[in-house]
Amino acid sequence: MFVCSRHFHSGKPAYEFQESDTDWVPSLHLGHTQFKVTTPEAAGVDSISAAIILKDHDYCRSPSDGERSLDCQSPDFVPSEFVYTKENEGPEEKMKRYQWERRRENWVSKPLFQPSHDPPEQLLKCSVEHCPGTSRAKENIPVPQKENDEPHQNHRQLQAEHGYLRQELDALQAENQMLKEELEKSKFSYATVKCNARQLLFFTGLTSVIFHWLLTKINDSVERISQKLGQEDHLLVVLMKLRLGLSNIDLAYRFEESTPTISNICRSWIPTMAIILRPLIKWPSREAIRRNMPDIFDPNFTKCRCIMDFAEISIARPSNLIARAQTWSTYKHNNTIKYLIAFTPAGAISFLSPGWGGQVSDRQITYESGFLGRLEPRDQVIAERGFQIRSELAAQGATFRIPQFTRRKKQLSAYELETSRQLSRVRIHVERVLGRWKDFKILQSVIPLSQVDMLDDVVVLCSALTNLCKSVVPKSKQ
Repeated sequence: MFVCSRHFHSGKPAYEFQESDTDWVPSLHLGHTQFKVTTPEAAGVDSISAAIILKDHDYCRSPSDGERSLDCQSPDFVPSEFVYTKENEGPEEKMKRYQWERRRENWVSKPLFQPSHDPPEQLLKCSVEHCPGTSRAKENIPVPQKENDEPHQNHRQLQAEHGYLRQELDALQAENQMLKEELEKSKFSYATVKCNARQLLFFTGLTSVIFHWLLTKINDSVERISQKLGQEDHLLVVLMKLRLGLSNIDLAYRFEESTPTISNICRSWIPTMAIILRPLIKWPSREAIRRNMPDIFDPNFTKCRCIMDFAEISIARPSNLIARAQTWSTYKHNNTIKYLIAFTPAGAISFLSPGWGGQVSDRQITYESGFLGRLEPRDQVIAERGFQIRSELAAQGATFRIPQFTRRKKQLSAYELETSRQLSRVRIHVERVLGRWKDFKILQSVIPLSQVDMLDDVVVLCSALTNLCKSVVPKSKQ
């Protein structure tokens, strides 16, 4: 409910705590335009008594004399009710007085006016029907300025907090994405290795071009064992197994897989890869060898067909006594598997025999491996001293060239010394090829008995991968 300023003496309501002010409640133009004057005689009292009563019961006394005002504009124009006592009250009067006090308290607790030093007069609209130029108050009561600003301020504060939270959320999302990328990079896989050519060469011994060619070559023939690892990761597991000689447990930790899964990958991929890459170990024709003969073999070894050697790979000690005796090597003083390996003068592996127990002699391996059937008459075979197969090669019409012995001689002749030096200069390059073959650390490690059954495939695969690399024997003299 709103009351306009014309109902107050000063034109505006007084503050709530100024109860003694005449404008604490509206008192002007309240609709009492006609007043019925009652004389003391009509009231049944004399003039003196009526004057005393009116004097004592004035609503508000003047500060000068406390007399009733005759001005209709004064608050003392209407006298207040006579004094009553509680003894005179009945139940109905008590209920009315209680209800009036309740309405009074509610009205005081909810002030009609917002205290202000200079309230805008045009904002105060009277809702009294009899007030000229006024209308009833609307149902939607205007909110004071202070209460109207508070929601806007809260809204601006919430918007600012929303902006800060949005910035913090964006920063956290960016940090989360960065951490995910770092986690992916920290996870060992082909995706993290392929970006660095040196790392790929270290882990696999191959360049990225050869790696992708090899993957394309075997992709249709191999089986995907782990769903977490891609085809590239499967191949990387196999190549790291060969190149670094890592155990299955080590590979399982690196690729976050179980040890049986790594074992299944190796057992499934290595034999298949050995079959596919076995044609890379090829016995070339005599014309092909002469066409690619390095200059260091001229003119003394132009008929050289191959350089042969024996390689022994250590295995764990078998529990079976017969197997332990068959694999014992008097040269290595360990249980080994022996292979006959031959190189072309250009540095490629051209022949590889199946594995034999370390107790088997070199002559028996040479005879039963099928190596002699590859030779042609007038071929030269270069080997290290200590091989006793000259007679077997002579039966095929081939010449066996080894360094001279000083056994039963005080010293070598000039011819023997020069021949031995020439052989040493040639064999140094073959040793480099053999060293590259042995760069696959699995050939230098002790093979567990559980993996001896696929050792032949491992040796074939290492030899084929060696032939895929660039030759270490120079084509021309340096």
